[in-house]
Amino acid sequence: MPRHPDSLDTDLVRAQYAPAATYLNTASSGLLPARAGAAMRDAITTMAEGGAIDALFDDVEAARAAFARIAGVPATRVATGASVAVYTGLIASSLPDGAEVLTAEGEFSSTINPFHVRPGLKVRTVPLEALAESVRPGTALVAVSAAQSADGRVADLPALRAATTAHGARLYVDASQAAGWYPLAAHAPQADYVTSVAFKWLTCPRGATFFVGPADPEGFAALRPVFGGWVAGERPWDSCYGPVAELARSARRFDETPSLISYTGARRSLELVEELGPDAVRAHDLALADRFRAGLAERGLTPLPAPDSPIVSVPGLGARQPELRTRGIEVSDRAGNLRASFHLYNTTADVDALLTALA
Repeated sequence: MPRHPDSLDTDLVRAQYAPAATYLNTASSGLLPARAGAAMRDAITTMAEGGAIDALFDDVEAARAAFARIAGVPATRVATGASVAVYTGLIASSLPDGAEVLTAEGEFSSTINPFHVRPGLKVRTVPLEALAESVRPGTALVAVSAAQSADGRVADLPALRAATTAHGARLYVDASQAAGWYPLAAHAPQADYVTSVAFKWLTCPRGATFFVGPADPEGFAALRPVFGGWVAGERPWDSCYGPVAELARSARRFDETPSLISYTGARRSLELVEELGPDAVRAHDLALADRFRAGLAERGLTPLPAPDSPIVSVPGLGARQPELRTRGIEVSDRAGNLRASFHLYNTTADVDALLTALA
């Protein structure tokens, strides 16, 4: 039975997003809203003219708070940085020698590669669908994307949380392909660690990434802030010289020095996502993906199975990506699959344009 979108404020969407093509490539990079671009231009002008930049640090804190609300966690659990791989490395460096890390086949490299290059860890890889049942005594950590980058498959996070709890393991979730359309607030609070870039479904500029640290004191203390600099201090401006006297008592101890312009834009993008409403965005995105899947079926084409995702990958059609670009349609070629991703600024006309081009 087809899904129907909730009430998405399409007037607000049209006022903020202006795609110049049929843009179906949010899984690679989201479109920047007008309010974020304007704030970034103003910030650049301030910096070029030598004006005070104190307000830009305020933008970092406002972005942290907005992401915390979207993720359903207190802001004290959220760190700000620039890369998922850095936070994966933070977790990897904090695991004891001999620890077993369980990951899914074909997982995005930023989510797992630091575990492979860290000496002394045992990394075990299984199919995504077998991840929960593969947790066993001795598994220290399960690392998985909430939604897979290659094909949009959604991980069974409740089953993984139950399995990791039963075996005393920790759960690390990369929400980069989920935050912005997925009900993150229903799942992030139960995960031990969550990371997410913000330039995809949260439609922020590149350079803003968020990390949610453990809620329990033991897990929090086990993470060593190996890249902590002055911003990781409880009083950052008093931590500029010599060793940091006191690390922040919150997850801010895991902050990277912020890319201020990126966070100025991120603040406005995240506030817009909140204004539109994640539930309305989710319903809109999934309804468009359903329409695309139905159209593919009419044409005798079968996508990879990911029914509850706005990411749709069609085997064997990836080679058509350059041709589609010349026709003003932006999609991705991933491992030979044509990957289309549908988000809040897309319409049924966009779906139909891609289906017509594939005919």
